[in-house]
Amino acid sequence: MLTKIFRTAGVSVLLAAATGAAGWAAETPKRGGELVYMIPAEAPPSLDGHRETTFATVHSVAPFYSVLMRANPDNPQDTTSFVCDLCTAVPTPTDDGKTYTFTIRQDAKFQDGTPLTAADVAASWHEIIFPPKGVLSARANWYSMVDSVESPDPATVVFKLKFATTVFIPALADPYAFIYEKKILDADPHWYEAHVMGSGPFHFVSYAIGQEIKGERNPDYYMKGLPYLDGFTGIYAPKEAVRVAAIKSDRAAIEFRGMPPTAVNDLKASLGDRISVQTSDWNCGNVITPNSSRKPFDDVRVRKALLLAIDQWNGAPALSKIAVVRTVGGIVFPGSPLAATKAELEQLAGFYPDIEKSRTEARRLLKEAGQEHLKFELLNRNVDQPYKFIGTWVIDQWSKIGVTVTQKVVPTGPWFAAMRSGDFDVVSESNCNSIVNPVLDTQKYLPQALFSESYGRYSDPVAADIYQNMLRETDPAKQRVLMRAYEKQVIDVEAHAFPMLWWNRIVTYRSYVKGWKIGPSHFITQDLATIWLDK
Repeated sequence: MLTKIFRTAGVSVLLAAATGAAGWAAETPKRGGELVYMIPAEAPPSLDGHRETTFATVHSVAPFYSVLMRANPDNPQDTTSFVCDLCTAVPTPTDDGKTYTFTIRQDAKFQDGTPLTAADVAASWHEIIFPPKGVLSARANWYSMVDSVESPDPATVVFKLKFATTVFIPALADPYAFIYEKKILDADPHWYEAHVMGSGPFHFVSYAIGQEIKGERNPDYYMKGLPYLDGFTGIYAPKEAVRVAAIKSDRAAIEFRGMPPTAVNDLKASLGDRISVQTSDWNCGNVITPNSSRKPFDDVRVRKALLLAIDQWNGAPALSKIAVVRTVGGIVFPGSPLAATKAELEQLAGFYPDIEKSRTEARRLLKEAGQEHLKFELLNRNVDQPYKFIGTWVIDQWSKIGVTVTQKVVPTGPWFAAMRSGDFDVVSESNCNSIVNPVLDTQKYLPQALFSESYGRYSDPVAADIYQNMLRETDPAKQRVLMRAYEKQVIDVEAHAFPMLWWNRIVTYRSYVKGWKIGPSHFITQDLATIWLDK
């Protein structure tokens, strides 16, 4: 049961072990049954959470794995609250905030019966932070502050940092940071790409690529009383119509990623109170990024004019009726302690409350830059929700200042390839993250030399210096001041990239599904341990 909360630098962690069955005491859970859910993808590129970034991997295999720490499943909307999974308590750092010593619980074991020890935890984290040659770690750059990971004995893991920082504890709660078996990693670090061997609430049963993945209850799970389900089946279905039909006919109970308003309305109209809905601001947002290495987008006046033309305040209500977008915000997830208030946002270009005044200034800047008749191509991803909706909308917004834009929509592979090679004028992309960790999440706005997934092809030593200071600042108030300076530099001063509306996560499911709470990310709370079926 969750007990005492420890809060430091704006982040709270629970000193007791993660919640067990007692955390869901509002209703008496029923045991048994199989949960069938839809995974809106053809299949994950691999089953290895350390190398992949797609939700399809997490939705497929998270129920089989343990992690060191995780988002609080009792209150996933609290973006500053994290709980232990394999650790017994979150330690108070020593050495001026640079050493974290974790005690690892001794009652976990892998599906093959091998006891899980600190050596497995350390080996898994070592692969994530310091991947060996030929091994891909998708989030290694999140842990640039880590100097070493050691396991001096079977119950202890020690992380030593290069500098104290507030981002470390949230980063440890990454839902992809599965704990793997050390002896398997030592024998073949690529083994987990195609196989499963975990210590989570469910045991692996079978996997048919592009069809389904199945799990059954782990009878030896260390969280006593969990899971409630006998098992689960995840069905891959990239087409929305297939997923909606499956839930409508009760061949599946839920899709965890999120559905657009039209699909939700269809299910509600058909099933009434047999359908339940949870919504949340989503730690995803579209970003419009000009190519600063290509004329005329190397001119800040042109970039700023494009930003000033877009009316997010009045666009949000209309778009939210047809697309999975909702909230106007800056570069930080709305509602988090480091996010800008509405009053602060309204001081930035692109967020001024008077859109006609903004557009007048946009036309002036284009004329001054000699670009009154600007024409260009917007590169966009061949995904309806919400990429195509956002692309069509911003093109209409730009037309109001005399700019003519055509849209080039391509599949995901060519879209990534064009961004990475710089073969575009302006691109509609996105910034999606798992755990809300504002300082790390805003790396997207750094120059590409400092963050590989920044595609604007610009340099900005001022932004880089502010960011490095913010990363090392442990006083929440001072860190917030730095975030405002960073946000102003990348949006208002240089207009490197334009944060668009934050997405709206809408999860629709059969009302007999209980024990699951929506969070601001479609990556977290996916181990299925607390879900039960009221039927």
